[in-house]
Amino acid sequence: MINVTDSAARRIAEQLAERGHGLGLRVGVRKSGCSGFAYTMELAESVGDGERTFESRGATVVVHGDHLDFLSGTTVDYTRDGLNRMFTFDNPNVEDACGCGESFTVKAA
Repeated sequence: MINVTDSAARRIAEQLAERGHGLGLRVGVRKSGCSGFAYTMELAESVGDGERTFESRGATVVVHGDHLDFLSGTTVDYTRDGLNRMFTFDNPNVEDACGCGESFTVKAA
C-alpha cells in the first residue's frame, strides 16, 4: 500500500491539471548514491505491465511490482519550506539514509 497526504494529493492534481492529461504519479526506486537507492518520480500516463495502482485521497500512485518491497507502506507528502517545495517520503522500510538525504538503504527481508 502506498498512501499520499492531502498536500501531496493536491500537488499531484495541480501537476496533472497544468499538464492537461495523465493518470497520476509514478513512484519507484533506482540504485544510486552512497546508501544504495534513491526515489524516482514522474507523471504517469498509463499503467504498464507489472505495475500496480494505489488510490489515496483522490490521487493515483503507480508503482512497478519490482519496487513494492522497497516502497510498501510508504506515505508520499508534499512539503514547503521557504522557497523549497518537494515531494518527500515516509518509508517504513528505510534502515539508513545518506547524510545528504539523497539515498537510502532498506531493511533486509
